[in-house]
Amino acid sequence: MPETQLVESSGRLVPGKKQFFVELLLALVLSRLPYISLPFHWLESYFHELSHGIAAIISGGVVSHIRLFPDGSGLCFSQGGWPVLIGFSGYTGAALWGALLFLMSCLRSGIRQSYLALGIVVLLTLLLWARDILSIAIMASLAVLFLLPLKLTYNTLLRGSLRLVALIVMLNALASPAVLLGLGQRGDASLLADLTMIPSVIWVMLWFAVGLGALYLCWRVIVFNAPRKVNSAKTSGN
Repeated sequence: MPETQLVESSGRLVPGKKQFFVELLLALVLSRLPYISLPFHWLESYFHELSHGIAAIISGGVVSHIRLFPDGSGLCFSQGGWPVLIGFSGYTGAALWGALLFLMSCLRSGIRQSYLALGIVVLLTLLLWARDILSIAIMASLAVLFLLPLKLTYNTLLRGSLRLVALIVMLNALASPAVLLGLGQRGDASLLADLTMIPSVIWVMLWFAVGLGALYLCWRVIVFNAPRKVNSAKTSGN
């Protein structure tokens, strides 16, 4: 008779489908709460401006400094490079950084090393490109956000916290460009429209597609690691 056997998945490494949606809902709530959401807006802004800087360097430019503001906005000052790539990389990079954080939370080993690496990246950015006291204070706070959890004992809690941060970063990366467009403010979309003659709404739609793609990548990780059914047949000897 055929027998159905459930193969164990890496449950402590990757959440189940229901848990993913619960965490996604929690991330959505936390990203909208006054005061509590502020450090996460700083983090999304940090990854946004860092991505601008990386794009500038990759395309042959030089980064002068990065400024972060208490309201969650930021600026990256650079010279040279390809303006279109630099302008497009902000919201794109923030979404991809969020997906990377999620993938790092699913690593079989090295979750503490992941937190340490992220904290070091923030500190290096502070040393290289932070010039004003507000940016220094915000980046120092973000470094603490990654380094302080290293005192936690349980890796499961570390993984869950990093997943939650990753989801909040991706959700903020989805919402930010659409908000700017709706308010009619000049930002990356307006800059790209001036450079390419492609309407701002097209760039916002592209960023939205990238953000959804980042979330879908995380979902595919969940689906791939979900428990699978394996059919095996019992045979009886004569």
